[in-house]
Amino acid sequence: MRFPLPLRRATLLKRYKRFMSDHRLDDGGTVTAHVANPGAMTGLVDAGLETWLSPAANPKRKLPFSWEMVRIGEGLVGVNASRPNALAREAIEAGTIPPLAGYDTIRREVAYGERSRVDFLLEAPDRPPCYVEVKNVHLKRGPAAEFPDSVTARGTKHLRELAAVAGQGARAVMLYIVQREDCDAFALAADIDPAYAVAFAQARAGGVEALAYACRLAPDGIVVDQPLPIEDAD
Repeated sequence: MRFPLPLRRATLLKRYKRFMSDHRLDDGGTVTAHVANPGAMTGLVDAGLETWLSPAANPKRKLPFSWEMVRIGEGLVGVNASRPNALAREAIEAGTIPPLAGYDTIRREVAYGERSRVDFLLEAPDRPPCYVEVKNVHLKRGPAAEFPDSVTARGTKHLRELAAVAGQGARAVMLYIVQREDCDAFALAADIDPAYAVAFAQARAGGVEALAYACRLAPDGIVVDQPLPIEDAD
């Protein structure tokens, strides 16, 4: 996925009101950027960090920028939680995620479960339909990437709905897109959301598959790169 417009480098001043952040642009001036991320963003919101902002395509939009990435150490971390669905679709179509290859069609936002819409429904005449939910991951407190970074009742609901379709004979996959390059595995943050960890274990026991893929990030774009092993919850 390439950004349609060049990103602007800046320095983080603060994040506030959950979906807003102030940045000082490298070429001068202070701007307020939209934060497309409902999570805690632990370790990613310290004042003084290098940030990368995407200009709004619509000049009439209230906030002229969106916060896309932050530099942690030597690498970039994607903080825009609206990006993983596009990244996942691009990777599936390119064959970068082999376990999801071989389907003829990809449909988005198909109704299923309890008034929900699955991120992707993969279909082919000779195989069961494959329901894929995509989650954005950016938390890292040790060697592994972790999810979630805050309590997610919605995420727990998605696990239960995937387990239900798996029980009906369909294929069900929870796909974690890790928007960083510095992780050697994926793990559940069970201390942050114990209910999600329980639902995850139950879903996998019920036939739900879990996949985690790291990304490569640069100021001109992001691509899904390689699979990460999933650590068993304690």
